Amino acid sequence: MSDGVAVRVTGISKRFGNHVAVDDVSFEVPTGVIYGVLGPNGAGKSTTLRMMNDIIAPDRGTIELLDGLAPGTAAAPFVGFLPEERGLYPKMRVLEMLAFMGELRGLTGREAKRRGGSWLERLGLSQWHKNRVQDLSKGMQQKVQFAAALIHDPELVILDEPWSGLDPINADVLRDVVREQKAAGRTVVFSTHQMEQAEKICEHICIIARGKKVLEGRLPEVKRAAAAAGRVALGFASVADRARAARVFDDRALATVRAAQPGDEVDVEDPLALEVELASGVDSQALLAGLLGAGAALHRFEVVTPSLHQIFVERVGRHEAQIALRSEEPTP
Repeated sequence: MSDGVAVRVTGISKRFGNHVAVDDVSFEVPTGVIYGVLGPNGAGKSTTLRMMNDIIAPDRGTIELLDGLAPGTAAAPFVGFLPEERGLYPKMRVLEMLAFMGELRGLTGREAKRRGGSWLERLGLSQWHKNRVQDLSKGMQQKVQFAAALIHDPELVILDEPWSGLDPINADVLRDVVREQKAAGRTVVFSTHQMEQAEKICEHICIIARGKKVLEGRLPEVKRAAAAAGRVALGFASVADRARAARVFDDRALATVRAAQPGDEVDVEDPLALEVELASGVDSQALLAGLLGAGAALHRFEVVTPSLHQIFVERVGRHEAQIALRSEEPTP
């Protein structure tokens, strides 16, 4: 798009029977960035990406891709899509199938085969090029479909749960490829419920829960805003110093001790460490002055920038986030 927006989603909604899968969602994806559509399972992420690819149509709202193109036939040559449900031809040989996918995208047979071979080499699958797709592990098949989505050098790459089921090594490989796509000037939009993966690679995020957008922005800015809300990690010189601090929290209402959460900066079993949340209207300097004034000796005082995981938990709710972020067993 001439205004620097690769994807513009405006007020889209989608209902399936009595279930509202996507409810008045809007966001913009700048050209040339890595953009994460994040949320729990069932939040509406896949439905949103499918509407961007014209697999299903929104009940309301509009979607524009690249130079103002509507999803569908006109945009298809410029878009690469990795669906959540993988769709490969199991009886075809790996390189043959990649070449076929390239020809469907308008490449000549010779060029499609050349690019397919290059992708297999890049993804560490060259030795499997004559095997049938069904001979590959699920993780390897996922890498093949990843190559199929990118073989025609699309301007816009849309990936639905690309890291689902991958072991850490293969997850790193795909993450590197995504960065390479960005370095080549392409735009990458992906969905995931894995906040660790998203934090490693996203520049911009949109969090969706129960079909609604709950947060959007550049990831560094989102994290800075969350840090400004007031979370401080404390380390004390002695148990007595920690007790003095507790009296400051109670008597002066400066902060409250936070319940332990995954990814917290301090060890909850450490008797000399605490993570606290500042009271409304209290800044970190006021807390520090209060602690020092009470004679609490500190060896650590750090304003905490929360992880994306913690921001996600706070925005979508602990129960829903725990279900969404339950660790998956890697696919062999």
